Amino acid sequence: MKKLFLLLLISPLFVLAQKSVNGFTIEGKLDGIADGTEINLYKNGDNALLATTKVVKTKFLLKGTVNEPILCFMSVGENKPIEIFVESGKISVKGKKINPLEVEVSGSESNKEFSGFTKGFLPLVKELSSLATRINNMMPGEEREKLMKTYEGSQQKVQSAIDEIVTKKPNSIVSAFILSVTYGFNEDVLILENRFNKLDAVVKNSEMGLQLGDFITKSKIGSIGTDAIDFSQTDTAGNAVTLSSFKGKYVLIDFWASWCRPCRLENPNVVENFNYFRDKNFTVLGVSLDGPGQKDNWIKAIYDDSLSWTHVSDLQSWNNAVAKLYNISTIPQNYLVDPNGKIVAKNLRGPALREKLCELLGCETKAF
Repeated sequence: MKKLFLLLLISPLFVLAQKSVNGFTIEGKLDGIADGTEINLYKNGDNALLATTKVVKTKFLLKGTVNEPILCFMSVGENKPIEIFVESGKISVKGKKINPLEVEVSGSESNKEFSGFTKGFLPLVKELSSLATRINNMMPGEEREKLMKTYEGSQQKVQSAIDEIVTKKPNSIVSAFILSVTYGFNEDVLILENRFNKLDAVVKNSEMGLQLGDFITKSKIGSIGTDAIDFSQTDTAGNAVTLSSFKGKYVLIDFWASWCRPCRLENPNVVENFNYFRDKNFTVLGVSLDGPGQKDNWIKAIYDDSLSWTHVSDLQSWNNAVAKLYNISTIPQNYLVDPNGKIVAKNLRGPALREKLCELLGCETKAF
């Protein structure tokens, strides 16, 4: 089982670009903070400085512009930065130096929404983190399985919390922000897209919304449950081969190269499964990332490794047009496409390939 890990709320996935501006003022009173203490307001994401001032008789005033509500960090001297969602209008900050500095923010509806979400969400994150640590340190067995079920239940609570904010606040840019920073908790782009589509049009057309929408579009490429993008590339004899020509079969798009040692080590596993399932409506389409001048190496590797399926390449190494189309950055990598052209699995290596093909195509009960 893969090691569990959690993505904490540290930063958004996207950096906002300004195209329109709205003025804001932040009036503050911080008891216990010395005169002359510098206060800086930074935009989360690119750390752009939005405003700066100094404390005078426990008071300060920050003025600046934002294109839409955004999460910022306000630094007060050497104190821990304060998270604050800044939007146009007047915002009030009151606090006391009680190690750490504790503040109350009012006047920003976006900040109120964000604070309400984190208040309920962060305890769930801590619970997940604790469970993951315990599970990672346990040996396989009944107790570990029980804890895994508890972990899955906590994961569902996290997902429910995300759904709740989208359902209650579809007209809030904060909802789009929350979708961006919580994507790592399941990394299922289709779930993200479904939630994004529930947002109001004005939010989807905001800068945050547009960048989130662009992220979804790019992330859907090669995602399980999406249609495989068709392509055409030449085989070893120079004949054009299209992915769509395999429609009606299960086809494993296998990205590899003759110079890739992990790929060559995986090839016997692919060969074994190809030979077992080739009469069960299954085939493989190899896409090689061999480069200019490496055609002989490519063909030799096909022969040496007994890769008796269709192979294509434009011999452009990492600039291979199909690899770029599918955002391939590492090899070996593969996508299993069903007879209708939909991606049903990806990165199936070792026993995982046999397991998935058995699930879809059936296997004899005897050991392999």
